[in-house]
Amino acid sequence: MPGATDGSTRAMGALTVGALVLVSAYSVALGADGWLWFGWVVLVLITLGLVVTQRP
Repeated sequence: MPGATDGSTRAMGALTVGALVLVSAYSVALGADGWLWFGWVVLVLITLGLVVTQRP
């Protein structure tokens, strides 16, 4: 079905947004950590890969 999102892709998107909130809160409270941001960027790339492969 066009426009439908697979459940795993939707869950990965929610995880990515949640991770952004957590990494941002950590950076504000304790200072930025490059490894956390690097991990978040990798998570975004994986999520984008899932989105692209789910499109018909």
